[in-house]
Amino acid sequence: MNATQLLADAVDLAREAAQDEAGLERVGAHVGVLGEDEYSVTHLFDAEHAGYRGWTWAVTVAYAGEGSPVSVSEVVLLPGQDALVAPEWVPWSERVRAGDLGVGDLLPPRENDPRLVEAYVQSDDPAVEEVALEIGLGRTRVLSREGRLDAADRWATSDFGPRSDMARSAPAHCGTCGFYTRVAGAFGAAFGVCANEIAPADGHVVHVEYGCGAHSQVEVDMGSIVPVADLVYDDAQLEVVETEVVVPAPAESAESVDAASVSE
Repeated sequence: MNATQLLADAVDLAREAAQDEAGLERVGAHVGVLGEDEYSVTHLFDAEHAGYRGWTWAVTVAYAGEGSPVSVSEVVLLPGQDALVAPEWVPWSERVRAGDLGVGDLLPPRENDPRLVEAYVQSDDPAVEEVALEIGLGRTRVLSREGRLDAADRWATSDFGPRSDMARSAPAHCGTCGFYTRVAGAFGAAFGVCANEIAPADGHVVHVEYGCGAHSQVEVDMGSIVPVADLVYDDAQLEVVETEVVVPAPAESAESVDAASVSE
């Protein structure tokens, strides 16, 4: 018997190995054989282990040559096409999302965070540098150019950016609104803070081209919505006037006149 047939027939050996690994959990039906190479194959069995729906026991057996028994090389659980698997692992620094930070939580920045630079290398933001020089102090870290660009892109594509539904239907932009307070530094060219308590963006950073219906220059026409004609008819009362109908006498026809002339 050749090696391929010996390996394919080693179903019982593979099942026994899978059962040893499964412990008290039952190993299911034999569902296939995968050829690895000339001297090894993998037998697949349904895994009836709780919580492993769609998984299979994969038992690899090998044959070393004539005179050697078929032996078990490896026993593992493998997910099938419809298996229930855990989502791909994401580092904690990338897992946290906006709004996840609660009261008392601490979230240090990532190591070598590209959004921050040491203050001694300067922030390349003239406004920040000017303030630091005036007071003779400086923050340990400041926003890098990449950090500012990242924030600007995030704000511009937010609900308070120029392409939001509210902005597209607004009568005017925030840049012309009296409630718009421009932020200092490099962000000031495109961003400010809304100071209108009625506006949906109150207290939020807004793009200069954002806008809403609470713009400071909005005017509402308070006139009547019912059109009024120049000439008004008062039909609340009816006045009845009696008139005399005069019926004119019928005119004589030409034939009757001629007949009268003949008779005379």
